[in-house]
Amino acid sequence: MAEKKKLSREEAKKRIEELRELINYHNYRYYVLDSPEITDEEYDQLFRELVELEEMYPEFVTPDSPTQRVGAPPRKEFGEVRHSIPMLSLQDARNEDELREFDARVKRQLGLPPDADVEYMAEPKFDGLSCEIVYENGRYVLASTRGDGVVGEDVTPNVRTIKSVPMRLLNPPDLPIPARIEVRGEVLMRKDEFEKLNMELAKRGERTFANPRNAAAGSLRQLDPNITAQRRLDFVAWGIGVVEGIEFKKQSEILEALEKYGFKASRPRKACRNIDEVIQYYRQMEQERESFVYELDGIVVKVNNLELHDKLGQTSRSPRWAIAGKFAPRQKTTKIIDVVYSVGRSGAITPVAILEPVEIGGVTVSRATLHNFDFVKMMDVRIGDTVIVQRAGDVIPEIVTVIKEKRTGKEKPIEPPEKCPVCGADVVKEGAYYRCVNISCPARLVQSIIHFASRKAMDIEGIGEKTARLFVERGLVKDLADIFYLKKSDILALPGFAEKSAQNLIEAIEKAKKDVPLWRFLYAIGIPNVGEYTAKVLAEKFGTFERLKNASYTELLSIEGIGPEIARSIVEFFREPRNIQVIEKMFKAGLTLKEAETREVKESPFAGKTVVFTGALSSMTRDRARELVESLGGRVSNSVSRKTDLVVVGENPGSKFRRAQELGVKTINEDGFLEMLRQAGVEV
Repeated sequence: MAEKKKLSREEAKKRIEELRELINYHNYRYYVLDSPEITDEEYDQLFRELVELEEMYPEFVTPDSPTQRVGAPPRKEFGEVRHSIPMLSLQDARNEDELREFDARVKRQLGLPPDADVEYMAEPKFDGLSCEIVYENGRYVLASTRGDGVVGEDVTPNVRTIKSVPMRLLNPPDLPIPARIEVRGEVLMRKDEFEKLNMELAKRGERTFANPRNAAAGSLRQLDPNITAQRRLDFVAWGIGVVEGIEFKKQSEILEALEKYGFKASRPRKACRNIDEVIQYYRQMEQERESFVYELDGIVVKVNNLELHDKLGQTSRSPRWAIAGKFAPRQKTTKIIDVVYSVGRSGAITPVAILEPVEIGGVTVSRATLHNFDFVKMMDVRIGDTVIVQRAGDVIPEIVTVIKEKRTGKEKPIEPPEKCPVCGADVVKEGAYYRCVNISCPARLVQSIIHFASRKAMDIEGIGEKTARLFVERGLVKDLADIFYLKKSDILALPGFAEKSAQNLIEAIEKAKKDVPLWRFLYAIGIPNVGEYTAKVLAEKFGTFERLKNASYTELLSIEGIGPEIARSIVEFFREPRNIQVIEKMFKAGLTLKEAETREVKESPFAGKTVVFTGALSSMTRDRARELVESLGGRVSNSVSRKTDLVVVGENPGSKFRRAQELGVKTINEDGFLEMLRQAGVEV
C-alpha cells in the first residue's frame, strides 16, 4: 500500500485513479467472469487504500468511484424516468407450435417463402426485474425500472450498489465508447442468495419473499440504497435502447459488445439458423432450467438482423420481431377445502378457492383464483374437488383442471352469493361478474381509497392499505370525499400516528387538492374501464370536467380508442346521482382541477407524422420536444426508416442523420422545428 502521508496532491490524484481502475477490473473478474485473480484480502487492501485516500482528498471523490456504490442517503420517493425508446413487453408463445407460428408470421411480413430460413438469436428469459442503465461517454449516469414501458422509476443510487454493473465501461480495443448508450437487462437474485435472504428475514421475524423475482424487485426498490447494497443482486444485459456513436447490424453483435464493455450478457445463447434450431434450444433450456443459478421462465427469440426490425415494426404493445417462448407452467395436484369471496374496488365479487397447501416452484400455494362464476360453471368446480393448480406465468395461482374421477359424491357446488359477503347489500349480475351495488361497501371503499391516493392518481403520500382500512373501520371515511374533510385530531386518534406523521398526512391531503391535472382526477375517481391512458385521452379531448360529465354516448364513441363498453361505463358513472354528490362534495372541500390543453390536431403540421430527433437541441430538452410533437398529433420514433416523415437535426447529430440522408427522408434544423411549432400555435 502506498504511503499516503508522503504523497503530494497530484500523486494522490494519480494513485486514486490507479486504484479505481484496479478495483473496477477485479470487480469485473469476480462478479462478471467469476474468475478472480486476487484474494479477498488483497481486494480489501486496495479498497481500504482508496477509501483512506478519498477521505484525505475529498475533492477527488467522483460519483463513479467504487466507494460510492454504498452509502447514498435514503430518498423520500422515486422520481420518474421516461425511456427514450419504450420498453415493450413481448408476446408469449406457450409451446413449440406457437413458436413456429411466429416464424411463419415473420416470413409473411418480410415477403419470404414458407421454406426460407430466418436467422434468430435465442436467449434465456430470466425471471427478474427489467431495468435500463444509461452511460454517457462511458460513465454511469442513470438507471430506471421498466415501469409501464414508457415511464419507469429512478433507481440510480440503488443500481449503483450492484457490483456486476460497471461504473465505467471497459474500453475494448475493437470498439469505440458510445457518446450515449442505454443498456437494458434484468436485475436478478440467485436462487441460493434468495434462500439465504429469506432465512435471515425469518430469523428476524420479518416478512419473507415469495420468489427470487419478488426478492430482487423488493430489494431494488428500497428507498435506502444501503439496504439494496446488503442484498446480493446481479444484472444480466440483454439489449440496448438508444446508442450514439456506434452501429450494430445484429442482436448477436450487441450482446458481444455488452460483454466487452464489462457486462454479463444473456448466456447460454445461440445464434439459430432457422426455427428448427430455435425449437431445439427451447427444449434443451426447459430440460435444464432447474440447473441454472437464476430462475428462468422461458426463452426469448429475436430476429438477429437489426435491419429487419424496422421492416417488421411493432404493435402498440410488443415488437413483431421478437417473442417469448414460455416454459410449461409448474403444476401440482391438491384439493379445494373451501371458497371465499373477494370484493374489489368496482364491487366485482371474485370466488377464491382455499386449497390444501402445496408447493409449486418453491412457493407454498394455499389460494387460487376462480376468476368469475362463469368460469366456475364452465369448469364445474366444487368444494372438495381434487384439482390441478398452476402458477400462471409462474406467478399467479389458478386452477386449470378438475379431476372429476376422484369425486366421492360429497363435493358441494359453488354458488354465487345473494348478498355482499362484506356489507350484506344486494348483488347484481353484470356479464360474467356479480357486483355489490353499495358504493360505500367497506371492501369497495378500502380499495377505492388506496387507488384514489395512489401515486398516479391523487398522489397522497401516507395513505396505504393499513391506513385506508383504519379510515373505514373507524367510520372516518364513508365516501372518497370524506378524505378531504379529515382533521388532524381524527388522524391522531388512529394507532401508529404521532404528532408529526398526522401533520404530514394532513398537509399531503391539502396539497393533493390543489390544481389537480384533469386526467389524474378522472383516473382517481374510479370510473369503470377508465385506466390511466383512457383518462389522458378523455382529458385531452374534453379539456374540462364539466364537458366530459355532460358528454353523450355518441360523442364518446366517436373518440379513437373509446369503444362501446368504455363509453357506456362513463355515461352510467355520471348518471349515478351518488357519484355526482361525492364529486361535488370534493369541490366544496376546496378541490381544484387544472384544465387540460386541447388542440385541433387537423391544423397541426405534425398531425399523423412520424418524427425522429438526432443531436442536441439548445431550446428545449428532448422530452419536451417529444411532448410537443405528440400533443400536436405526431408520433416520435427513435429510429429512422422509410416510414419516417421528418428528422429534426440538432447539434452533433449521430447516425440517424446519415440514415435519413441515405433514405431520402426530409430533414430540418432546430430553427425549422421551432418554426413548425409556431405555425401550430405553440409559443417558443
